[in-house]
Formats: sequence, structure tokens, C-alpha cells
Amino acid sequence: MNEFKLKLTIGEFSKLCYVTVKTLRHYEQMELLVPHEVDEWTGYRYYDVSQMQTMIKIRNLKSLGLSLEEIKEVMTTGSEKPDAHLIARKIADATDELCRLRSRLQRLVQLQECTANICNMSDIVIKPLPGGVVASFRSHIKSYNELGNLCVSVIAPEMQRLGCECPPETAYCFTVDYNRNYTPNDIDLEYCEVVKEPRADSDLIKFRTLPIVEKAVCIQHKGNYDNFGATVAAAFEYLENNRLTLLSEPRFCYLHGIWDCDSEADWVTEIQIPVVGG
Repeated sequence: MNEFKLKLTIGEFSKLCYVTVKTLRHYEQMELLVPHEVDEWTGYRYYDVSQMQTMIKIRNLKSLGLSLEEIKEVMTTGSEKPDAHLIARKIADATDELCRLRSRLQRLVQLQECTANICNMSDIVIKPLPGGVVASFRSHIKSYNELGNLCVSVIAPEMQRLGCECPPETAYCFTVDYNRNYTPNDIDLEYCEVVKEPRADSDLIKFRTLPIVEKAVCIQHKGNYDNFGATVAAAFEYLENNRLTLLSEPRFCYLHGIWDCDSEADWVTEIQIPVVGG
């Protein structure tokens, strides 16, 4: 008595295994999954039921990141799983891919935050800026993102050592960038903070009197400084549209930062541009 074999057409096999006919033909060309029978007269391809398990195995190995060539090699050995060496290589590949995905996710989240924080012209205000005695610290830094730690770890302790008192009613601190052109990783920065009265200069802190600015174009930048240029550009576009002329170097006033925020997304810096005209 002949053993009964259920023959499945390529279309039936495709439907039952959730795989396209095109894919099955590709697997056949690779000799990865060859039809159990090909009718010599019609050319019709037939698969048997046992090959459904083979298809499941191929799908499972693909889900582990194995290429079709690697799957073919595994199946040639008759093994149900890759050898230890191939598994270790795929773990390393998956680890690398995970690192790339995490990096991409971080950049996408930052881009989303930057996009949400893009300033409009309606966000711009014009106001005077206070004057008075300021404690001044000037140094070269590589990035504005360094400034928060510099304020907390260097400037504040030195001002405290000198006995500086900051008037709460006119609390005001800002930086000025003195670079004449763009120099990556080398920002000539001065940090200024209004104090009640001058103290003796030290190696780190100098004291000087700051005049009142009658009119400044001001716009707030939210978050870290990766997209700072877009906010600055919006402010200068406002100057151009309103026929205003730059009076002195722009100031960057720090309203919220590392000292009072748990997240960089909550940082707020006000760009203040002294102007005349309009």
C-alpha cells in the first residue's frame, strides 16, 4: 500500500505559510526550499506538509537576523539552530544595531524638542536691560553646554569666596561671545552677573560697571544649545524686518539651567540684542 502524501500547490503552500509565491521561487533558486515535486509536463510545483515545518524554521532563523545564505548553511548541517560561533556573531551584530538605534532615537527626540521650541516672531519682545556693577569671568570654552557646570563649579564658588552679594530685585546674569568669527571648540566667553557692590579683583573674577541698555530685542531659547543658531537667526531676522541696528554684542541671559532643572529640555536662555533705530 502506497503511503499517502498530500500535495500542495505553490499557491496553497504560499497561503498556508504566509509567504509570497515570489519568495518561494527565490528560495527554490537558492536551493533553500525546493518543491517536493515538479510535474514534468505542466511544470507545476508541489510541496508536501513536512515542508511547512521547514518554512517555519526559515522564518524563525530570519527573525534572529540570519541571512538566507547563513540559514541555508545551518539547514545543510541538519541542525535546528546555528552553531555557537554564529550565535555569538549575531549577538554582536544585534548589540551594534541596538546602539545605533538608541543613538538615532536620542537624535530624533532632540530634533522633536528643537522643532517644538522653534521661536516665532510673536515670541520677540523689546525691553531695556539693567546696568550696575557686574562680576565678570572671561574664559575660552569648547561648547555652550559646558557653561552650566562652569557656573556651578567655578564661578559661583569664587564669587562666594569674594563675598559677592546679588541683589534679588535686579538679579541678572548673562554671557557675551567675543569671537570675531566662528571657531569650533573655542568660544571666547565672558560671564557677567550683577552684584550689589564691587569686591577686590581675583585671578578669576573682575569687577566693572555696566551701563543701562535702553532698547534690546529679546527672544527665549528653550532646551540645550544644539539648535541655538535657529533662535539667533529668528532674532536677527526681526532686526532686519524692523530696520534695527546692532548696538553692541548680543547677550545670552540664563533664566533656567543646570542649577534648577533636572532636564536639558527645561533650560531657558534669553537672547538679548542691544539695538538702535526702528
